[in-house]
Parts: sequence; structure tokens; C-alpha cells
Amino acid sequence: MFFRKKKNQNYNLDMNNIPKHIAFIMDGNGRWAKKRKMPRTYGHHEGTKTIRTLALEANRLGVKAMTVYAFSTENFKRDASEVDYIFRLPKEFFNLYLKELMDNNVQIRYIGHLDLSPKETQDIINEAVKKTSVNTGLILTFAFIYGGRDEIIETTKIICQKYKDGDITLEQINEAYFEKHLMTKDLPNVDLMIRSSGEYRLSNFLLWQLAYAEFVFDDILWPDFNEDELHKAIAIYQGRERRFGGVLK
Repeated sequence: MFFRKKKNQNYNLDMNNIPKHIAFIMDGNGRWAKKRKMPRTYGHHEGTKTIRTLALEANRLGVKAMTVYAFSTENFKRDASEVDYIFRLPKEFFNLYLKELMDNNVQIRYIGHLDLSPKETQDIINEAVKKTSVNTGLILTFAFIYGGRDEIIETTKIICQKYKDGDITLEQINEAYFEKHLMTKDLPNVDLMIRSSGEYRLSNFLLWQLAYAEFVFDDILWPDFNEDELHKAIAIYQGRERRFGGVLK
């Protein structure tokens, strides 16, 4: 069920029922900047601070994985100057926060087509992945030049090639086998998906992985999304009955 959160909601988190994997559609950066008569790029700049804040808090709460929709395959349709700025944001983000993330045992990963970004962007993200690879806390994954449909198609191609090469039979192909070839194969299933800014769309994000996730849609624009909003979203998640197609006894 799609749910718009109420404001000023009381919550008491059950620390034994924290979602293992939270995914975020970080929406509203441009509108946040426009309200302040600033360029859209300023909203993206401020939005990176939210990623840092929520990653540290999710890590503290015991969340195992956090995936953020940083740049979609469709975002190339935006103005070239905005796209260029977004490609520069990883350098800014990791220069500011990588040490702090390292100190908090956060591991960095990415999914998507990083190879389509400028070399400097590739280098800074790959360096962050390398430096944090031994960390065992929260896995912070950036979906960068990523699309859910594209991921499903690419996964299908991989499996088709294995079948063509005689490595597998048709009978071996099932949901579990398919999931092992997704970009998120080493991550737990998404339990909670949060989208900021009051929009009610998935926007081609983690289409396979969100099949049984709980959705929370929030009016708050992304740069204003903070620890309190995260707690409220988790409280809503904890109030849901997750049946996975069955019936609770």
C-alpha cells in the first residue's frame, strides 16, 4: 500500500525489527533550491549532506544496506550543465565525508553503468569502493547511471549467454538463480523504500528488488530529510504486516 506519512507522528522503534535494506529515491533537490531562489545544482550539493547524515544514522541503527538513487539512465535528458555538476558531486562528497564513513565502518559500493561517466568520476568512486572494501558496517550503495529495466535486461542477457554456452539448463533458471546475477546480488532484499518530495513513482528504480518492499512516500524535500524523518519511516514500516503473499496466522 502506498502511504503518505503524517507529520508529528510519535514513534518507538523496535530495535529487533529494523529493516535490513533501505532504498531511497532522493527527490526534490531542484525544488528545494528553487524555493530559495538558488540554482538546481545548489540543491544537489545540499542533498549530499543528507546522504551522509542518513548513512551514519542507518549504520547506528543496525541497518545492513542503504541504496540511494544517485543518477538514473534517464537523467541524461536533463540540462547538460546539471548533468556535469552531478558527475562532479562524488568527488565533493568523498573528499568531505570518506574519512568519517571509514571511521564508522561504512562500506561503499555502486550499481549501474559507471563506465559511462567521466574518468575522474569513475576514479573517485572506484577509489572509495577500494578503500572501504574491508569495512563490515552499513553497505552504502550508489545507484549511478542505473535503471531497473536496464538491469533486468542485462541480467537476462547474462543468463541467456550461459544457456547458449551450455552452462545451464532451462530447468535451472528460477527466481533465486536470476537474483544471483543482479547488480545487487550480494545485498539483502530491500525491506523499505522511501521517496522524498511527495511524488508517488518508482521511476525505474530497483524494479525487481522492490517486489515485496514496504513503500513510504514523504512530502519532505530531500535536503530537509533528516534522522527524525528516517525514524518515522521505520516506525511506519514496523507498523505494517508483511505477508509476502501469504496470510498471517
